Amino acid sequence: MSNELTPHPILDAINEGVFTVDLHRRITGFNRAAERITGVRRKEAMGRPCFEVFRADICETDCAVARTLKTGQPVINAAARIYTAGGHWVPIRISTALLRDADARIIGAVETFQDLTRIEQLEKKLEARYSFEDLIGRSPAMQSLFELLPRVAGSESTVLISGESGTGKELVARAIHNLSHRRKGPFVAINCGALPDTLLESELFGYKAGAFTDARKDKIGRFVAAQGGTLFLDEIGDVTPAMQVRLLRAVQERSVEPLGDVDSTPVDVRLVAATNKDLKALVRQGDFREDLYYRIRVVELRLPPLRERREDIPLLAAHFIARLNRLQGKEVAGVSNAVLMRLMEHDYPGNVRELENILEHAFVLCQQGRIDIDHLPPELRPAGTAETTPAGPMTLKAMERLMITEALRRHGGNRQQVAAELGIDPSTLYRKIRALKIASPTVDGRGRRFKPV
Repeated sequence: MSNELTPHPILDAINEGVFTVDLHRRITGFNRAAERITGVRRKEAMGRPCFEVFRADICETDCAVARTLKTGQPVINAAARIYTAGGHWVPIRISTALLRDADARIIGAVETFQDLTRIEQLEKKLEARYSFEDLIGRSPAMQSLFELLPRVAGSESTVLISGESGTGKELVARAIHNLSHRRKGPFVAINCGALPDTLLESELFGYKAGAFTDARKDKIGRFVAAQGGTLFLDEIGDVTPAMQVRLLRAVQERSVEPLGDVDSTPVDVRLVAATNKDLKALVRQGDFREDLYYRIRVVELRLPPLRERREDIPLLAAHFIARLNRLQGKEVAGVSNAVLMRLMEHDYPGNVRELENILEHAFVLCQQGRIDIDHLPPELRPAGTAETTPAGPMTLKAMERLMITEALRRHGGNRQQVAAELGIDPSTLYRKIRALKIASPTVDGRGRRFKPV
C-alpha cells in the first residue's frame, strides 16, 4: 500500500508551503504554495528525497525533518533559506511535526514553511525610513537629530557633539561631512584623549625636519591633511590646558605653525569636536578654557544614551544582525522574543557600541536560526533561563509596558505628548496604563492633576 497522500483542497488553499515525507524522507505530499515558493511542480517532487526538492541551507547540517523523525520533537519557526528552481535564494521560516496514521503509528513527518521575502522587504523599508547615513533610530530624539543634521552640515559653523562613550559621535561627525559641500574633501579624525601632549601637538600641527631627534623629514599635521575637508577632534575634553592654548590659536586664526617652523600655514577646514564630558562644568572648574569652549560650541548636538531611547533597540539590533550576516556569511534570522526582551531591559553603560558587541558575541555562538538567551554574554543571561523566557504574548505585553513607561518618563507624565509620540489616542493610552498597571503620571496633557489608577 502506497503512503502517497492525495492533495487536500484545504492545504492547496493556504498560503504556506506544506510537504509531507515518509520514514525515508521521500516526499509524499506537496501543496500548491510549496510549488509556488520552491518553483518545483508537485508531480516532479513526489517520491524524491526532500533534500533534492527542498534545497534549504540547513538540509546538510541540521535538517529539520530529520531531527523531528529522530527525536519525535517538533521544530518551530526555524529560520532558513531555500534555493529555488529559478535560481534564487528565498528566506523562509520552517516548522515540522510527526505524521501519524489512523492507528497513531508514525508514518513520516510534515513540514510547513513560510516565504519571508515580503517581510524582509518591509523590514528594509522600515530601516530606510528610520536611518540617516549610518545612524539608526525612530525615537523622537533621533528623528529631531536627523531633521537638524542637513541644516548644520550646510553651514560652515564649528560643531560640538556631546554624548556618552559609544553613542555614535563619530558617525554624526561623518554624516555632517558627507552632507556638506566639503564631502569631496578628506575627513580626518584624531582622538585627542589617546595621545600625550608632545605626540598630539606633532599629530595636529606637523613638524619640520630637524625639529627634534628622529625628525628626519617634514611631516604634515592633521589640520593640513584635512585641507578642504573636515577635521574631527574626538574627546576634546581630555586636552590639557597647554594644548588648549595652541588649539585656540589654530581655531581663531585658521592657520597652524608646525614644530620647528617660523611660518604659519593657512588651513581651510571645517572643525567638528566631540566630548563625553560636561565641558561647561570643566569651564567652571577652570580645567577648560572658556574662550575655546565658545569657539568650538557654535552649534551643539547632543546624542542621548541608549537607555533614553530604548524604542531604537529593535531597529539597531536588526541593523547589526544584517551587517554581521553580510560580514560573516551567515543567515541568522534575528533574535528570539526572550532575547529582545532582555535587550530592552538592559541599561547599556556602553551604549550603542555595547549593543553591537553583545550581538557580535551572540553571532559566535549562534550558527543559524534565531539568537537565543544561551547565545548572549554570561552577564546578560538570566539565572533561570527556563523561568525567565517569556511566551510570545507576555513578551509583547511586557515590551508595550516598557515602551509606555519610558515615554511617560521622557515627557514628564504628559499623556497628550506620549499619545502623540506613540501614535495612539490619549483615551487608548489611559486604558493601556490601567490594563498594564503602569504607575500613572500625576499630570495629564492639559497640566491638570488626576488621581492615581
